[in-house]
Amino acid sequence: MAGRGPLYNRWMTWPKSTRVSAVWRSLPPLARACLLFLTALALLCWLGPLASAYDPHTPHWTALSVTPGTDGHWFGTDAIGRDVYARTLAGGRLSLTIGLLASLVALGIGLTLGAGAGLAGGWAERLVMRVLDMASALPFLLVVILLLTLFERSLGLLLAAIGGYVWIDLARVMRAEAARLRETPFVLAATAMGAGFGQRLRWHALPNLLPLAFVYLGLILPQAILVESFLGFLGLSVDEPSASWGTLLAEGVQELDTAPWTLLFPAGFLVATLAAFQFLGDALRDWLDVRRAPRAAAEAAP
Repeated sequence: MAGRGPLYNRWMTWPKSTRVSAVWRSLPPLARACLLFLTALALLCWLGPLASAYDPHTPHWTALSVTPGTDGHWFGTDAIGRDVYARTLAGGRLSLTIGLLASLVALGIGLTLGAGAGLAGGWAERLVMRVLDMASALPFLLVVILLLTLFERSLGLLLAAIGGYVWIDLARVMRAEAARLRETPFVLAATAMGAGFGQRLRWHALPNLLPLAFVYLGLILPQAILVESFLGFLGLSVDEPSASWGTLLAEGVQELDTAPWTLLFPAGFLVATLAAFQFLGDALRDWLDVRRAPRAAAEAAP
């Protein structure tokens, strides 16, 4: 039987038929607003280029660097006549996809190592902590740049490089939480009843770690998007004719004097996305802090 941790108990207090709506209503207003904004942004980035009258990669030689709002170019065009609106949305689709996939890679690495080390304790926990200390000491971003420079660029290498950069903090959090769970009554009872390490990990640790892991997924996802944009700005992300927000920023800097909108619109979308993910992660972290509710009740008591 799975461990009855606090997050599990909170889920079970809601009626089965209304759990999804109950979760939505219980979310902080800021978290709901960020979720709605990010959902709308994702739909816009995925469906917007399909509904646009202009292809994001096709130059229009009769509309070079036109200002926003001219001839149906809502965000204007760049130096070779490509529609900035379509390119911004297409770049967002690529940046969001790469960021999400890289974050899932980091989630898999961090959750597996952190949860296993924290639950096992002893030499395994000490070994993983030393590995995390060494990884934190490395100039990891320089290592990522070196890998992408020396080896042939591919989507798999890009995802592994970004995921390998953002997994460290997640692994530390999962290790600390798993170490706390190791001393809880239901895990100790399972150990006394002869449950093996795999059973304790699968039935007791992971059900209580996954909600926290997905909250931190919302915190490492903007970090992954930012790293991808930085690599794209350096020309180490995707190749032409594809574009991400990072490559659009690099192009916009070159046209800043003649067509500043080619920089301002992609930068605005990137900043708004990163801020929304950060606010969402902070709000969800506070919402899932099960120790906060008893503290608040105690403080409110006369």
